[in-house]
Amino acid sequence: MSDLSRVTAHMEIIGADGVHIGTVDKVEGNRIRMTKADSGSHSDHHHYISGALVAEVEGNQVRLSASGDAAALLEEEEGGEALADKRP
Repeated sequence: MSDLSRVTAHMEIIGADGVHIGTVDKVEGNRIRMTKADSGSHSDHHHYISGALVAEVEGNQVRLSASGDAAALLEEEEGGEALADKRP
């Protein structure tokens, strides 16, 4: 995990393969809260990325250790539950 103190609002979050995952709203504890407008399939609330997935912070980008597809599956809801576990 990279130093989350270097993560700031409006940074781009990308997967290990360079795929755009989202945009940082802010850091909350050991997680990154993404902006609502850039929170996947339902943009009515924030999604989160675990700080444990952060491989590197460089320039205006947060690069994750997971590929874009895998990182999207690892996004979390506010309460910590995985989006992949949510049932329609």
